[in-house]
Amino acid sequence: MQAESTLHRKIALHIGRAATTPSITRMVARVLHGAGLTQQDIQDVLLPLLPEEKLTLIMDRTNWKHGQSHLNLLVIGVVLGNVTLPLAWKELKHGGNSESRARMMLVGQLLKRLPARRWKVLIADREFLGQEWFTFLRRSGIKRCIRIRANTVVDGEYARDCFASLEPGQTRALFEKVWVQGDWMRVVATLSPEGERVIVASDLSVWDTLNVYRQRWAIETTFSAMKSRGLNLEQTHMINPERVGNLFGLLTLALTWMLRAGEWRTEQQPIRVKTHGRPAVSRARYGYEELSRTLRCGGEKFRLFLDLLKTPFPAPGGDARQPVRY
Repeated sequence: MQAESTLHRKIALHIGRAATTPSITRMVARVLHGAGLTQQDIQDVLLPLLPEEKLTLIMDRTNWKHGQSHLNLLVIGVVLGNVTLPLAWKELKHGGNSESRARMMLVGQLLKRLPARRWKVLIADREFLGQEWFTFLRRSGIKRCIRIRANTVVDGEYARDCFASLEPGQTRALFEKVWVQGDWMRVVATLSPEGERVIVASDLSVWDTLNVYRQRWAIETTFSAMKSRGLNLEQTHMINPERVGNLFGLLTLALTWMLRAGEWRTEQQPIRVKTHGRPAVSRARYGYEELSRTLRCGGEKFRLFLDLLKTPFPAPGGDARQPVRY
């Protein structure tokens, strides 16, 4: 967190040790390569921190390149306000989209720790389509809220043709549930002021469908905090998928700590809201600033922040019926 980097030599500069920088850099590499943390270890920390109510989950991918190597992670996490806390992930050993089998395996692993009765809904983007995948979620007792492509067949015709006359700012829904990807689902569409058509298939009501789907942006906020605008995951020179997965787990713990510190700091001093209505800084960044100072200075506040990792996140508040952002 202090280095704001995953690059070994940058982390080494923040370690007070009577050794040369190359020696400390090698030590950092050994620690990160052999962290020995399993996803179950990470979940043992994270799951007790979640609110007791039903949870909204999101699935997405984050990927980048190091030289000719593709680093590609399939992630599923829980929405906490405007951010998503990763709970499980899978290292994909290829670039590009995930396969249905990889998604089902990831959801199945998480269901062992977080049963379906705790899932309010699963949100996903247009990549995450497929009849086998949709059927798996329904049989697992998981409600779906998934954006579909314009050329997805809906009851025998393309989805775009069902909403061809849609005007910017309008929202429309098909009157009854229709056959989508091998299952009966409700289909709702809107056209953004910029002209982007968003079509979502779900097991929710017409009103809830788009208001739930808009929360998908929370996982983009998380990836931003873990990458270029925060901990700089993509700076790592690791290319071994398992090592990248271990590093992602460590950064998830760091992000959790930042969020909990941000919650605590917000209670002491609320984040300033700018004239356009958005916070001046994210909760993760707000917490990072406080943690960074505390890590340097130590003292009672450091012990307080350690205790925050034993205190559950507050239940998300506020009115979910806000303007849709995609």
